[in-house]
Amino acid sequence: MNVNSNLLMYAQWAGILTVALAILTVIAFIFKWGFRFRLVGVTSFMGVIAASIFGLGLGLFSRTEIPGAVRYSLVYDTGGSQTVVTVPPTITESQLEATMQQAAADLYSPGRSGRGREYMTIRVRTVVHPEPGLSQPLFLGEVRRSLATRDDDKMAIEIFPEKVAILKKYQA
Repeated sequence: MNVNSNLLMYAQWAGILTVALAILTVIAFIFKWGFRFRLVGVTSFMGVIAASIFGLGLGLFSRTEIPGAVRYSLVYDTGGSQTVVTVPPTITESQLEATMQQAAADLYSPGRSGRGREYMTIRVRTVVHPEPGLSQPLFLGEVRRSLATRDDDKMAIEIFPEKVAILKKYQA
C-alpha cells in the first residue's frame, strides 16, 4: 500500500470519528450535559484534523526517477507552460535525454495553467565559456509534454545535435 492510499484511509476514519463526535455533541446539547461546549471544540478540532489528513493525502505524489539523469537547476518558470532548466556543460547526449525526461516528470503539476495551451515546453540549456571572461548560454534541446496528464506517452523530446556538437568542442 502506498502513502497516498494510507493517508486517505486515515482521513476516512478521522471523518467517521468527526461525525460520531458531532452526533454526541448534538445529544449533549439535547440533554444539557455539562461538558457539551467542550465537545464542540473537540468536534471542530477533529474536523480540522480530518480535512488536513485528506489534503495531505491529495498533495503527496511519488517522484519518478529516470536512470542516467544528471542534476539540473530550474532557471525560469512562469508557473504555466514555459520553463528553462540548466545542466552542467559536461553532460553527454544520453545523460541529456534522461535529464530532459526527468525534468518533464518533475515539473509536471496539475495546477499549472497553460493559458490556452495544452502542452508545456521545457528548454534545456547550459553555459559555455568561449574565451575567459565571456559566458554564453547554449540551448541543447526542449521537451514538450501535456499539461493535462501526468504520464504523457506523446511527450516530444528534441535534442539540437548542432548545439551538442558545440558542447563537445568545449569538453575536449
